[in-house]
Amino acid sequence: MQLISRSYYRDKIAQLKAQRISTHEFQTVRGNIVDRKGRILATDEPEFQLHINYQLTQYADERVQRAALLRARRRPDAQAAVAGVQNDFAEGQSRLQTVIEKCVQFGAEHEKIADTIDDINNRVWNIRQFIAWIRNEPDERVLQAHGSISSIPASVAVAAFADQFPDEQQQLLLTAAVSDIPEMRDNWPLLDLETDDDTFTAQLEFLDIDGVEIKPRGKRHYPYGSAAAQTIGWVGPATEAFELDWDDELQSYMPGDVCGRRPGAEYICEALLRGRRGMVVYDIDRQLIRRTEPQLGEDIKLTLDIELQSDIENLLLDWPHDPNCSDRMAAVVMDVQTAEILAMVSLPSYDLNRVRHDYNELISDANEPMINKAINKQYPPGSIIKQLILIAGLESGKVTPDEVISCPPRAAPRGWPNCWIFNRYGWLGHDDQWENNGRNALKGSCNIYFSQLASRIEPEELQQWLLNFGFGRRFELAPQSVRNSTARRDFHTAPGIISTGPGQDGRPGPLRRNELRWFGIGQGNLRVTPLQVVTSTAAMARGGMFSQPRLFIEDDNEPPNWQSIDMSPRTVDVVRDGTYAVVNERGGTAFNVFEETDFGKLDVTVYGKTGTTQAPSNAWFEGFAEDSDGRAVSVAVIIEQGRSGANDAGPLAREIIKFCIERGYLGQMPEPEQEDTEIAQSL
Repeated sequence: MQLISRSYYRDKIAQLKAQRISTHEFQTVRGNIVDRKGRILATDEPEFQLHINYQLTQYADERVQRAALLRARRRPDAQAAVAGVQNDFAEGQSRLQTVIEKCVQFGAEHEKIADTIDDINNRVWNIRQFIAWIRNEPDERVLQAHGSISSIPASVAVAAFADQFPDEQQQLLLTAAVSDIPEMRDNWPLLDLETDDDTFTAQLEFLDIDGVEIKPRGKRHYPYGSAAAQTIGWVGPATEAFELDWDDELQSYMPGDVCGRRPGAEYICEALLRGRRGMVVYDIDRQLIRRTEPQLGEDIKLTLDIELQSDIENLLLDWPHDPNCSDRMAAVVMDVQTAEILAMVSLPSYDLNRVRHDYNELISDANEPMINKAINKQYPPGSIIKQLILIAGLESGKVTPDEVISCPPRAAPRGWPNCWIFNRYGWLGHDDQWENNGRNALKGSCNIYFSQLASRIEPEELQQWLLNFGFGRRFELAPQSVRNSTARRDFHTAPGIISTGPGQDGRPGPLRRNELRWFGIGQGNLRVTPLQVVTSTAAMARGGMFSQPRLFIEDDNEPPNWQSIDMSPRTVDVVRDGTYAVVNERGGTAFNVFEETDFGKLDVTVYGKTGTTQAPSNAWFEGFAEDSDGRAVSVAVIIEQGRSGANDAGPLAREIIKFCIERGYLGQMPEPEQEDTEIAQSL
């Protein structure tokens, strides 16, 4: 056996002192999430906690008491010293019991508070024991095996300490002799104070109790509650499933930290939002080694207008819906010129400030409040797809603008869809109303016209037109800086379905020819998302220019990268004329909904298309509104289990357009009446 001198140990410990450091780390402060106008949607706000000092909690640790009694019994005045220790602990335990009882008055469970105190004591005692081992000539073989003191597991140190000092009383005395570590002077969180009243009351209740104080900490707060909840997202305790891997130790997650949860901006932008905590480092003798200042997380800006978003959510919630309609709805509004999403509504929603408390209930809710229906739920589009079918037919030469596809007042051949007008009245067809060309077929949403037209188009050609307008593919919504980083998180928007079989290499699968007739009326296997619908509508409003939707505003944002969809001006004119007629001409499926509006007086023209599906039954409206200055918004609304696109979804789209006018995104608000102006000036 190799013998090692005591002086060697002393020299080695002196060299290793710097390795056993004590650190104080501060919480990270997440960046804010704001809307396009700078309104705060998510922020860290101070939440007050009751903190307790170890100098008080240690009175509940029988190890500390036993060590104190052992020391007292070794003193010359042992009897008096022991009595002093007993009195001190009796008084301390009484104060500690008072603290626990007062915490219970704030709604805490007695057992939970007691467990927290035990956790504090165990953590500090373990550190003291580790330091005691380090200071008492530890086994060199253990040190060499692990390279540095900071890498030695606590369990290894405790076992080595017990081997070196098998007498339990000696272990107690050596551990209790360690009284100079910062953790013994730290304040530890004991109780969350939920309200301002709780904080004020706690200040009074604990005013005269030494070792207890009220301290603030950062808590994520969402000022708009449930507005845009699925888009903003929320934070929860940091767990492996949601954490990012950081190269920087000061960005890594600590116990009690939070991180963004799928799938909102809090999760997508974790790499930007999460700050870098500060740290002060002391050596074993409490000498400051270094100090690192904390860095705040970056702010991120959404394209959403949260006030417009709130207007729409309240509208959809308060509207007197048909009793057949469900509570599941979605609506998206896009600025046509910039492709920026102004509102993205998914209902039902949930309160972001309560989601951690209500999570189990929310995740099991049949109405799926946690799913962003605007981007992640796929629906048959029904008749809103018909304008794209007309584009594909005109551009492929399968129909001319003036060609009539007859819709007589009788049932369609077996295996083909009937026209909705025949289904409703039993004695009418669109032939009775007009020449059933493409423009008028859009106006009246003729199933016969579009099912027959779609069946003429080659399946691959129709799929390509759907792809051109954004259907059948995912949109990337994350900020460019996130997409370019190693995190590469995104919303994973649903791609929709434009085939009857699985695809390969990012291309859609095959589309059976006999399915074309159903694609022509937006049924069968065809599936889309509301975001895809509003994006395709914006492309039509631009005259056939496609752009990826935008959800984040970045400092280096470039102008929208419009991609030309190669189609003739004649096709654009026919489709615009047809969708104009839907809204503005008698006989259009949405005419009755928009007839009484004053949009014309406000310099706003609306183009649109209604849609109604069966199995499942849903009601759609999609369209765009523009003014003479070139400003425009596109809108998509879906009501699950709605029975009529015109009656269930149309009025909501009309009101959403009104909101857009009121908030200055298009149109000209009328000047106040002269009398009103004079009154206002006099006030």
